[in-house]
Amino acid sequence: MAKKIKQYNEAELIKLFDLNRLVGNYAHPLLKEWLTCETTLNANEQYLFDMILADAQEKIDGWQEEDLKMWFIAFVIRLANLSNNEKHYQPYFERTLEATIDEHRLKVKTDFMVAKGILDTPELPFFHFQEYKRQTNPYGNPLAQVLEAMLIAQEINQNSKPVYGCYVVGRSWNFITLENRTYCISKTYDCTEADELLQIIAILRKFKEILETRLLD
Repeated sequence: MAKKIKQYNEAELIKLFDLNRLVGNYAHPLLKEWLTCETTLNANEQYLFDMILADAQEKIDGWQEEDLKMWFIAFVIRLANLSNNEKHYQPYFERTLEATIDEHRLKVKTDFMVAKGILDTPELPFFHFQEYKRQTNPYGNPLAQVLEAMLIAQEINQNSKPVYGCYVVGRSWNFITLENRTYCISKTYDCTEADELLQIIAILRKFKEILETRLLD
């Protein structure tokens, strides 16, 4: 029987890999630069924005995981323009990543990632997105899962470039960067507030700019 891969919580990951944890939009220059951005919407985008915002304000507290994905997150990703650049990167859903780091085997399924790849096979992961139902537990929380995915991405990519990520619990969105062994977590954005939802979209659009100008070989 194959040995089961352990699912780590955040504290265990910090201890295993000697990680440095920072919190706050201004706690690290990399995160500060990423989150310092703004965007505007055209008329069609504004219509979609208003629709999903109204849905979230009314229904998000009752949504389960699949509801959150189908009725909200999918449209945020669309508004963020995280679509295919066929030659350089593409989005992938529900992919499992694994790697051995410092003799510890990590394996995690990422809900959404942006990666360089061939057809349906991701090769170089740049961005990881993890979402979770309204309640979390110490061994099943999205921060630990996205951090695992980002550590795996570092090992796969074998370069000094940072990895970016995001995790969602209900209405709460947090962004995260990982550079070497330092990770930084943003403040929490409430996606049921119009100005914060627009900022979420701006941040995701800014990542696309960072990807195309700095992360691609």
